[in-house]
Amino acid sequence: MSVTAAAGFEASGVAAGLKSTGKPDVAVVVNRGPSKAGAAVFTSNRAKANPILWSQQAVQDGIVEAVVLNSGGANCFTGAFGFQTTHQTAERAAELLGVSPGDVLVCSTGLIGTGDEVFRAKVLQGVGEGIAALAADGGDDASLAIMTTDSVPKRAVVTRGGWTIGGMAKGAGMLAPGLATMLVVITTDADLDAPALDAALRAATAITFDRLDSDGCMSTNDQVTLLASGASGIVPDEAEFGLALAELCQDLAQQLQADAEGASHDITIQVVHAASVADAVEVGRSVARNNLFKAAIFGNDPNWGRVLAAIGTTTASFDPYAVDVSFNGVRLCSDGAPDRPREEVDLTPRSTSVLIDLKAGDDEATILTNDLTHDYVHENSAYSS
Repeated sequence: MSVTAAAGFEASGVAAGLKSTGKPDVAVVVNRGPSKAGAAVFTSNRAKANPILWSQQAVQDGIVEAVVLNSGGANCFTGAFGFQTTHQTAERAAELLGVSPGDVLVCSTGLIGTGDEVFRAKVLQGVGEGIAALAADGGDDASLAIMTTDSVPKRAVVTRGGWTIGGMAKGAGMLAPGLATMLVVITTDADLDAPALDAALRAATAITFDRLDSDGCMSTNDQVTLLASGASGIVPDEAEFGLALAELCQDLAQQLQADAEGASHDITIQVVHAASVADAVEVGRSVARNNLFKAAIFGNDPNWGRVLAAIGTTTASFDPYAVDVSFNGVRLCSDGAPDRPREEVDLTPRSTSVLIDLKAGDDEATILTNDLTHDYVHENSAYSS
């Protein structure tokens, strides 16, 4: 049930006509309490959509009653009209729910630079229909309504001693880190205040969503929201909650990776023995964003030379002539020189692992990415944005 797996929440997903397919396109998630604590992280892209600008202000007091999400239009670079649309969306939801508009967050996804009176009317209609359809088992419907180029909905649930975390996510392209990635709503019936939620969310996203780098493209609409109802009556150990939240975020991140547009390989890049975590992340990301490497994986070519060329562009501390590189458990490069024959590596399975040993320290990090395929280019050339 994703976002309604935790007690104290209702959700819905309805079709308001924003999508030409007639599929669901407006989702509502409502926190029925007794607590209404919330936290969120947002894209660090300087070009931010109107819903981001609204939600960044609305979440500051740590109270979130509801989240309204629409697909079928990003409401980004739509001028004053677009911000007014976001404002009216929150006002309509607040009026129907009997809460303050400043306690309603708004999320949008779809094409940039589009929006008119028809779009606004459909969104507002969807808000009304979505609130009328709210249900304690409506999480699955909500996860369907936020999909754009996604081929499947993304849902996850983690349960601990008497409390639960549930979440939904959307995203299949423009997956690159910026505090958060894609649209994600996470709910919990644990009893935690807003500062605790904020700390846990930032820690979890830093090692999960922030390390998903499918295509190096950062969206204008990325938002991850965490809501706590306190309905379980249990105040969990904050460290235990943080681990559970990171587990759920990692599950969703891997689902997003697996559904990346046109991808034929899911690539896990593990960088070990780095001088710092920051170095490990920089090295892993340099490979994840290297089109030559990604094209080689698409061709089932374990081209370790492209890995070394990519990491050599970073500022990380290591000796490039001491690095080892392995593909799917086979070390092809040792101390910057050939080791095992490439023919020993089978890259036909979708799951691909790359291990980079920098031999420069004790830290490590893992980056998730995908290969560069004909289908990715075709899909994104046909999708106006």
